[in-house]
Amino acid sequence: MEKQWLGNLWFQARVFQLIEDTKRGVYNLNGEKVGEVELPRVFSLPVREDLIRRAFLSAFTARLQPKGRDPMAGKRTTAESLGPGRGLARIPRIKGTARGAFVNSTRGGHLAFPPRPDKKIHEEINKKERLLAIMSALAATAKKEFVERRGHEISNVKEFPLIVVDELENVNSAKQLREVFEKLGVWDDVERASQWRQRSTKGKMRGRRYKKRVGPLIIVSSEEAKVRNAAGAFPGTDVVAVNLLSVKHLAPGGVPGRLTIITQKALEEIGRRFSP
Repeated sequence: MEKQWLGNLWFQARVFQLIEDTKRGVYNLNGEKVGEVELPRVFSLPVREDLIRRAFLSAFTARLQPKGRDPMAGKRTTAESLGPGRGLARIPRIKGTARGAFVNSTRGGHLAFPPRPDKKIHEEINKKERLLAIMSALAATAKKEFVERRGHEISNVKEFPLIVVDELENVNSAKQLREVFEKLGVWDDVERASQWRQRSTKGKMRGRRYKKRVGPLIIVSSEEAKVRNAAGAFPGTDVVAVNLLSVKHLAPGGVPGRLTIITQKALEEIGRRFSP
């Protein structure tokens, strides 16, 4: 069924925009070019920024916890209005006193428009649209202008995306991974992402004092890749397997063009998974 969807998506895309050079170099852990590889066709798709944004909002809002007030909040009282002709506002008042209750203009009264738990907060999206958004976000990683526009430090990065030998998946120490990043020219962006900054508004009083930046993404072929543990030492650096790839990884905040490192096995899996 998924292959049928992909065939329809490619048909709907008609003539897809071919990038100038579909070949990319393959680099070893020392940053040396050891071969070349042809990028799968998915990297030639046009970048649909509107669709990527929708898919991101769908994935983001799916994790939000619905919240709302108790329907009887502020209404558990015996207060009644005294009616007209007494020279008093006709608001409900607690019996035996002049204190108002129940209505939203009184102390302890119910809110006028409280948050409702049944409010629709999840942005729904069709399966084909979500799949096309992932493919489009993958295509953006191969275009330098999108990566540069996201704010990544790419002055020493040679190609987009960076294709690295499969030995990268077996790197299990942060020290060794840092050396690999330095030789691949990615370390400048890792340092940039590690510099958190404090918010300037009331958000810092509400559990979100610091704004985190996003660094490079490493796409591996398996969830058991050891590099996942090593990358945990670097803020903003993420590792994801091809079968778990989503718009949240490829386009954080709904903005495409994340600096991406892909292993050879992962690239082959991308070609099989996202081809008609």
